[in-house]
Amino acid sequence: MMKDASDMREVAFLLDVDNTLLDNDTAQADYIAEIRRRASPEAANHYWEVFKQLTRELGYADYLGALQRYRLDHMHDPRLLHISCYLLDYPFADRLYDGTLATITYLQSLGQTIILTDGDVVFQPRKIMRSGLYQAVARRIMIFVHKEEELEQVERRYPARHYVMVDDKLRLLAAIKAYWQDRVTTVFVRQGHYAADPQVLATYPAADISVRHIGQLQNYSLETLVRTGHSIDKGGA
Repeated sequence: MMKDASDMREVAFLLDVDNTLLDNDTAQADYIAEIRRRASPEAANHYWEVFKQLTRELGYADYLGALQRYRLDHMHDPRLLHISCYLLDYPFADRLYDGTLATITYLQSLGQTIILTDGDVVFQPRKIMRSGLYQAVARRIMIFVHKEEELEQVERRYPARHYVMVDDKLRLLAAIKAYWQDRVTTVFVRQGHYAADPQVLATYPAADISVRHIGQLQNYSLETLVRTGHSIDKGGA
């Protein structure tokens, strides 16, 4: 049931994690390098192929699931134990983009901050907790398989008159804009490989606001952040 109108916030900031708040591309490269170091280049290549196939099947990245599937072909390799521990104990706090925590603090002064991300039910929460993001947003996190299909649930848990969605994927921003229309301001953070893909940039409409890195959101007033229907780019092209 929808919360009482008295619980409704004026503005809620919905924040993606991977390549939005945290440099997931570098973390991912570290995972592959560790498999190469612990096992072999062939093992790293095999794992990467398994990971890509599983991502296509699930629609989100599942690093531990890929390791489990990889294990089916390497059941007696003891090095897998070291790799799984490496993934679970990875220092995600070191991968936060410069300005991430300061930006969350700034946005929190304007409205409520909520992490809204896709991912599996084990590794993604672990990443959020170990990075310090769980505490930064006061434990307000939502993890789905396809978040753009769960916006009704977002409204139920965190009702607001206006949402600001911050993400590195134009595809998701376009889908969320189509659903909420003038109730949402989409913010495209141009970090990570998705944000630099020329095919993606040519396929989907521009977001309402575009910034080069997450820290630049601190340059935007609340009035600007709730503006919709046109593209603003203080970050510069």
